[in-house]
Amino acid sequence: MALLRDLPLEGLSPYLIQHRDNPVDWHPWGEEAFEAAKTADRPILLSVGYSTCHWCHVMERESFHDHATADFMNRHFVSVKVDREERPDVDSIYMDAVHTMTGRGGWPMTVFLTPGGRPFFAGTYFPDVDRHGMPSFRRVLEAIEHAWRSRREDVREQADQLTGAIGLALPPAEGLPGRARVSAAYETLSRQFDLQHGGFGGAPKFPQAPILEFLARISGLATATKAKPMLTTTLTRMARGGIRDHLGGGFARYSVDRVWLVPHFEKMLYDNADLARLYVRAWQITGAPFYREVAVDTLGYMLRDLAHPGGGFFAAEDADSEGVEGKFYVFDHEEFHEVVGPDDGPVAAAYFGVSRGGNFEGANILYEAVTASELATRFGARVEEIEGAIGRAKESLLARRSTRVRPGLDHKIITVWNGFALRALAVAGAALGTEAYLEAARANARFVLGEMRRPDGRLARVWSNGLAPIPGFLEDHAAYALGLLELYQATGEVEWFVAARELVDLLEEHFGGPTGVVFASAADASQLVVRPSDQQDNPSASGASLAAECYLLLGHLTGDHTYHERFEQIVRAGDRLLEAAPSAAGHLLAALAASQMGIREVAVTGPRALEWAGRLAGTYRPDLVLAPSPGPADEVPVVAGRYREGETLGYVCELGACRMPVASYDELEDQVASKGYDRPS
Repeated sequence: MALLRDLPLEGLSPYLIQHRDNPVDWHPWGEEAFEAAKTADRPILLSVGYSTCHWCHVMERESFHDHATADFMNRHFVSVKVDREERPDVDSIYMDAVHTMTGRGGWPMTVFLTPGGRPFFAGTYFPDVDRHGMPSFRRVLEAIEHAWRSRREDVREQADQLTGAIGLALPPAEGLPGRARVSAAYETLSRQFDLQHGGFGGAPKFPQAPILEFLARISGLATATKAKPMLTTTLTRMARGGIRDHLGGGFARYSVDRVWLVPHFEKMLYDNADLARLYVRAWQITGAPFYREVAVDTLGYMLRDLAHPGGGFFAAEDADSEGVEGKFYVFDHEEFHEVVGPDDGPVAAAYFGVSRGGNFEGANILYEAVTASELATRFGARVEEIEGAIGRAKESLLARRSTRVRPGLDHKIITVWNGFALRALAVAGAALGTEAYLEAARANARFVLGEMRRPDGRLARVWSNGLAPIPGFLEDHAAYALGLLELYQATGEVEWFVAARELVDLLEEHFGGPTGVVFASAADASQLVVRPSDQQDNPSASGASLAAECYLLLGHLTGDHTYHERFEQIVRAGDRLLEAAPSAAGHLLAALAASQMGIREVAVTGPRALEWAGRLAGTYRPDLVLAPSPGPADEVPVVAGRYREGETLGYVCELGACRMPVASYDELEDQVASKGYDRPS
């Protein structure tokens, strides 16, 4: 029976490698572990985390490295270690158990299972000693072992109840939710909004990109006047807070406070890809250069620090370096002034909020404490002089920081997150007119489709060191198809449309279920205690909502009503969630809102097709689907048969009917502007 420590390194993720040499006899997830538990009549201890998780590192140091604790685990449990980023299906099911038992969730996740995989006790981090009202991990282990040995029937009853609870599915709505559902969700989110600091709820505070996507989609509606300020307040506060890396670009996963000051320092690809795209949208909506600067800064971080030479993007950077959370990012007062120097020091310290006492364990997390214009008034200088001092300080501080030990890099290439990156690059390339972003997007598509596509056409979940052993899930296929559709709209290159349609056509066969439900795992995947659906955003868009948007876009690009029907089925299946917990369904709300606006297709053919489409893409128009075609493109139904040699023609279509083609961009713009999304001033 193979333990983690017996498996070759090249087949393991960074998270599993981190635990490979623990004294705990960790098993990989699989039938062998369950058979071992049945044979030994022991419960399974399932531990789930990911490589850049700070509290996962803490629990490993405190408990999994402790030989006495490990010995107890080895004698009384079959211990299984899972990387949640490789197995989101396992993570989803058992996180539901954690939520059901404790009312909260997070990682590391610690769940005790029967040998058949049914959960009967669940939690997250447990300390090595009783602390802050939490029992020690050793005390939990002893209590579970005693219950398994002496109260087996109680354990089985608890497992039955908990498994039943996580297997419940809400019934679908009978009809498609109307505008009232979107309006009610908007009002609910308005009440949950933090008016002072942006974002939703208190501490800890996450970016919640799917909700921000929804706000962007409805920001031009007369019935949603608070959407734009909710969006811009959140993005502004985040960009000025410590959650953003003001030297190297990019955002941390979340803030431990409600003011976005103190981050949990790990930096995830999915957050940065989604936020880069949202800052592009905010720039388009407002015209404010600040949002464009943040978008470019964030994409720069991704392309510099997370890019694989072949075109893929790595998963994340750790919160810790040299065993200390945030050490790479913070500066104490003395070092800051030593690096910046006496000339720029006073201005830079005021700008970054640097003080002798610091704001994080005696050191300083850099954030934008005041604006350059405010400092110009305070110091009696011109804004340009202040900006020059800040720029010089950033260069010096970044140079000093680059000499430090970097946080660990999780080198997994995860398909769903690469789909988010692909979409961000395609949107930014089209909106900003930056060819380098489009070329990076093409490189990503070539890498994923070339290295991660399996013989049956499906995608792998993860690529690492040339290996891609885990089949992809719903979210992988849907997110990547959505990115490819965005790349097609930005470039007019038919190969991306064809690849996207092939992926979407696999969804119904492998992930579809009755009454519009789409499942997280494929029908031929190894079965778990329940087959998880993927409806809730957490923290990025759910697989179901991504699939819904794919179906919506393909319905308009192909005219195939089957895609529209699938979109409506997914929305009906998710309607109870839209009603009960709109904050967990932001992306599905965004897709539903777009469909209710009345989406129009704009097909442009001929030698200037990309120029015209690029000009349209420069403005945020969530009610448009673009189909540029510099040459004949019969593979794309909306432009099939419309190409005329030497002529550039634009077609605006809606509800299966097209207006007369126009031969100038101004006429096309007039047709587009005559109906649809009313962009605010």
